[in-house]
Amino acid sequence: MLSLGLVSAVYAHEKIFYRIVSPVGSGITALSADGAVIAWTNAATDAVTCAVQRASSLAPADWRDFVRHEATNTAVRLRLGDRAAPADMVYIPAGSFEMGIDEGAAYNPSEAPLHWVYVSAFYMAQTEVTWAQWRAVYDWAVTNGYTFTNAGGGKAADHPAHTLNWFDAIKWCNARSEMEGLPVCYFTNVTQTLVYRSGQAVPSVAWRTGGYRLPTEAEWEKAARGGPAGLRFPHGDTITHADANFYSDAKYANYDFSDPRGYHPAYNDGVPPYTSPVGSFAPNGFGLYDMGGNILEWCWDWSGSYYPVSPYLDPRGPDTGSFRVLRGGSWLRDASCLRVVDRNNTANPTYNGGASNRHFGFRVVRSATEE
Repeated sequence: MLSLGLVSAVYAHEKIFYRIVSPVGSGITALSADGAVIAWTNAATDAVTCAVQRASSLAPADWRDFVRHEATNTAVRLRLGDRAAPADMVYIPAGSFEMGIDEGAAYNPSEAPLHWVYVSAFYMAQTEVTWAQWRAVYDWAVTNGYTFTNAGGGKAADHPAHTLNWFDAIKWCNARSEMEGLPVCYFTNVTQTLVYRSGQAVPSVAWRTGGYRLPTEAEWEKAARGGPAGLRFPHGDTITHADANFYSDAKYANYDFSDPRGYHPAYNDGVPPYTSPVGSFAPNGFGLYDMGGNILEWCWDWSGSYYPVSPYLDPRGPDTGSFRVLRGGSWLRDASCLRVVDRNNTANPTYNGGASNRHFGFRVVRSATEE
């Protein structure tokens, strides 16, 4: 038997409803004045999690899981949103989610097992870093002590930046932080006194400073799922070219219903890369665009199996490795690579493949200081 507690809030003139789905004895007991913090009690202790669901109306079909939290027998306060989120970023609330997939459903062993992890609150950019954004920060950085392996590329100002390696991406994050007067996240020494601006040494990370950085793989997957559990893609279980920019292959006809097959017909102009302007498709449940398709996105983590190297609390991958993780699929990849659990794309962080890595890009996150 489930207990439902219901409350509503208004964000930017849009009414949003929240409810908790949990064991008997649970319910929403308080909401902050701006609707950003929720509290409830849970008398049961035999459940793994409670689900906070969100909807824009009270219609049964509109309710979707938004965030989960461990079931307790005490009051819990959970921040669900931030009306003062940084520009062009969305707030991803703290909480647990099921990462990965059951072994029997995995396309390769690295995607399994399905396991619970807890991820602290963070902000994620609504779109991938565009060519215009890259150039603005890059031009500032190279006159302020930064060196990059690649100058990057982009098909147009509002298309994602590409042809850049992992080290380029993290130095760009530091440069943007400094350019905007924010504390940086990456340092060249463990005491975190020397800002990382050049070279290709693995940096020391100040995770909670609030500056720009790459998402961890767990942060990326949680954000890509958009709240609901169990969906194959960021938007649902099936896909067509109306949903994302990717290469359609009849091999995946059980869930890829695109017609025609091949590259996206709207962006295949014969001059690769066939990227699309960021935000060309509908966002997922968190308001994030292109979490599947368009450009592969660098993550912080070294590539490796989930166990035993990934802890359950804010997992950040193995301590060492040879390849860094890329997530989300791209204009060049088929629908299987757009699945939220896909882990088939990795690359050497120093990789400078020229034309062959014109589907490598990234988006940025910032840690949220208030849970």
